[in-house]
Amino acid sequence: MKQKVYIETSVISYLVARPSKNIVMAGHQVTTQDMWNIINNYDIYISDIVIQEASKGDKKQSSLRLEAINSFKILEMSRGI
Repeated sequence: MKQKVYIETSVISYLVARPSKNIVMAGHQVTTQDMWNIINNYDIYISDIVIQEASKGDKKQSSLRLEAINSFKILEMSRGI
């Protein structure tokens, strides 16, 4: 049985972002790309909130984000108490 992993929006943003000159951001990007090489070893989950956030911003970048997450399972998040 595969381990389950929840991916939030910043991970997807690091994956598809233009390469950064900031060393910390560049490190996050490289780590995310390394993780993406083994992503099929896990059951990946996102939420409808991730889809909403990934859809915003630059059209090209949002398209890349949505393409990266299109095969993931979607959790329904309860809002409020």
